[in-house]
Amino acid sequence: MALKGKTIPQHGSPDEHIAEAIEAGLTDGKLPCPAAFAISKDLGVTPREVGNTANLMNVHLSRCQLGFFGYPAKQGYTATGVPDLDVPEGLPEAIQAAQNKAGNVSCADLWILAATYAAPRLLVGYVTDQLGIHVTPCRLGAF
Repeated sequence: MALKGKTIPQHGSPDEHIAEAIEAGLTDGKLPCPAAFAISKDLGVTPREVGNTANLMNVHLSRCQLGFFGYPAKQGYTATGVPDLDVPEGLPEAIQAAQNKAGNVSCADLWILAATYAAPRLLVGYVTDQLGIHVTPCRLGAF
């Protein structure tokens, strides 16, 4: 998550319990997306609360489960071989149908499509990227 482009609230402080869990979940100083979701589940808070707390702590997210940020190679797709995977029939059309009036699709909707089509989330992110569709909002607030 690119913190330099975000407006971080100057007031308030990170939730103590979430902050402790984030500190424990850091890898190379960043919070991997899967760890953020595990924290959310373990603490019974929303993913957005974890993302907001990470922002207040100036902690970057990494390893987006849709592949949009936090990987050494471009969006993680090349490094994981995603371009070589078979795309389930109907998935591109379903992604297009999930677009809102602004032409965007939400991260949450893409997770649902991944489950519906039994496809890896990285593949769904890759297809979305190839279709030129902008993803927003992120469930953690990264974009």
